Amino acid sequence: MKTVPKSPAGLLRPGVRALHGYTPGEQPRVRGLIKLNTNENPYPPAPAVLRAIRKATDGGLRRYPNPTAQPLREKLAVEHGCAPENVFVGNGSDEVLAYLIRAFVEPVAAVGPRSRSRATVQYLWPCYSLYPVLSQIHGAHANPVALLPDFGLPTTAALRSGKKWDFKAALTFVTTPNAPSGRGYDTAELERLCQAQQGAVVLDEAYAEFADADARELAFRLPHVIVTRTFSKAYSLCAQRVGYCLAHPEVVVALDKLRDSYNVNGLGQVAALATLEHLAYYRRNFLRIRSTRERLRRELTGLGWRVLPSQANFLLAQPPGAPAQEWLGHLRDRKLLVRWFPAAEVSRYLRFTVGTDAEADALLKAARRGPRA
Repeated sequence: MKTVPKSPAGLLRPGVRALHGYTPGEQPRVRGLIKLNTNENPYPPAPAVLRAIRKATDGGLRRYPNPTAQPLREKLAVEHGCAPENVFVGNGSDEVLAYLIRAFVEPVAAVGPRSRSRATVQYLWPCYSLYPVLSQIHGAHANPVALLPDFGLPTTAALRSGKKWDFKAALTFVTTPNAPSGRGYDTAELERLCQAQQGAVVLDEAYAEFADADARELAFRLPHVIVTRTFSKAYSLCAQRVGYCLAHPEVVVALDKLRDSYNVNGLGQVAALATLEHLAYYRRNFLRIRSTRERLRRELTGLGWRVLPSQANFLLAQPPGAPAQEWLGHLRDRKLLVRWFPAAEVSRYLRFTVGTDAEADALLKAARRGPRA
């Protein structure tokens, strides 16, 4: 006689049991805490966006939202100079990334050894740490390849000579600007990399609004290139979870087949639409953030920090004297929450969001007195 399992753990897929999930930045609720660890925009949404959300919190909440976010797709198409058929909207860009893996990548178990490229998710490391998690969830082969020591892109010649890079990989992710370094990449060098790839390439532009340039035009010119964007970082809508990609219409059709029904919530659609009506407000804030970013870079450098160039709304910096982890505790004791990553390539650095000028002043004040002062 068969017995009921004592624990469901043995019923889970082995890959799920072995999975190390994505580690998000802390979200503590501490009074007076200056939160500079998750790259949120320090400025609120435009007042008109908040009014639009409040207006939408009525009896209509019992109704399903537009299933394909069609009005938002149409508005985004106008903003990016493309057709609505080039736009797919998801529940944050994280969902879009997951759908792209499902669309392009076969699980390892479904292919033979000679077809490994079809099961390969490739990325230049260090980068957004969700990529390996999504790859493992899908049962794909992850192929991380190191960026240059200064977080620059290797040339295609260097990638060929290194013999680890797979030019036939089913899907390749490039975070641009890079996270966690903030390093920006020239569109021409991104295009050279894309042109060399036989599989799909995703340019993850979560921080593009803070950069001097972006590469979205590659998504309209090269059929195998997809550009992902989000309303979280630049547009102060982290809680609403709205992201999208720009891609060839055939890619959009494929993603639409994969998506969950009503995958983008109604209030998120309302907020994103209202945001696109008030871009001037946000562009002024982008300039403020970039100005504060430059001030922080300059003043921290003067205090002995090694601050890497950034095209994002954060800085990666190596503190002087004590190790980064010790500085992490020092700043936390002063109610300044920043991010430290244990990966060897970045463990000597701290990453901190560019906040308001007042938050930058508090950070600089703490930086003038090190942990051993």
